[in-house]
Amino acid sequence: MTDDRDPSPDEGWYYNTRTNQVEHHERSRGVDLLGPYPDEATARRALEIARERTRQADAEDAAWD
Repeated sequence: MTDDRDPSPDEGWYYNTRTNQVEHHERSRGVDLLGPYPDEATARRALEIARERTRQADAEDAAWD
């Protein structure tokens, strides 16, 4: 019997954009995930964080133009 567990698992927290669920350890496909985040509470705010980062990038682009 072989042990297929990852000997160095990623301990981060992820937000699944397809299911709108937070995931830890057992994760879905990477294309559906935002993260990693340091903790569950931050992962739950993933969409809010992404919106804020987009607003900041858009403002920087506008200032650059």
